[in-house]
Amino acid sequence: MVALTGDSKIESSEAASIRVWHVSKQFDSADGGITPGALALNDVSLTVKAGEMVCIVGPSGCGKSTLLRMIAGLTPPTTGELSIGAEPITGPGAERGLVFQDPSLFPWLSVRGNIEAGLVARGVLRHMQQEADEFMRLVGLEAFANSFPHHLSGGMAQRVALARALINHPRVLLLDEPLGALDAFTRMRMQDEVLRLWRARGTTMLFVTHDIDEAIYMSDRIIIMTPRPGRIEQIISVELDRPRDRGSDEFLHLRGQILETMHFAGQPLAGNTH
Repeated sequence: MVALTGDSKIESSEAASIRVWHVSKQFDSADGGITPGALALNDVSLTVKAGEMVCIVGPSGCGKSTLLRMIAGLTPPTTGELSIGAEPITGPGAERGLVFQDPSLFPWLSVRGNIEAGLVARGVLRHMQQEADEFMRLVGLEAFANSFPHHLSGGMAQRVALARALINHPRVLLLDEPLGALDAFTRMRMQDEVLRLWRARGTTMLFVTHDIDEAIYMSDRIIIMTPRPGRIEQIISVELDRPRDRGSDEFLHLRGQILETMHFAGQPLAGNTH
């Protein structure tokens, strides 16, 4: 791993802002009607600046993943508008990458093959094949280019998933609890890895997590959501210098502030952090 130093990062011309405007999501019942209480998100509005790292925290079922899927274009909103830069979101697009908790690698493909999969799907592998080498170096896996997913640790597999998403040069990277399945020590190392990639690429990142410490450690701002139906309870700016000290008074004070906010928003304190 490469240690992070200082508080500067590359500003990428590829990065784009995210705008969510009065968005609500109501899920239909199996018989085609509207199920009472099936409102997942209620009147959510937020803006993420180009190149910003923003984390979303909130209780299970509050619509965090639904919001990411709407920004990815995989789920349409019931009401409201979403856009990337000046372009409205009407469906999936290559300018948005999505990384899940499960890396979902193709087991029959090597590390190189998995990273190149998006280039193959877009029909641009011949012109961009050299980028696979660049991204394998970027995530520190060049020595494992010919290894298959079953040979990889959880952290290594997630780095392949990150490289596979980033090789398409997304303007926005959406991360849905990508480190949630890792052990504590691997998770902390991968937090630094994601931050290093963010600085190297300058990509806008919207990161869903249940881990408050992770949100404080990584983000420029933290969005706190209420229990279902999800609304934005508070947005907190994290003004701590990087690299951040998890044991500092400032870090612990902010952690306490967030726990208190989530408690008053109706979320049980037990199970908030991993």
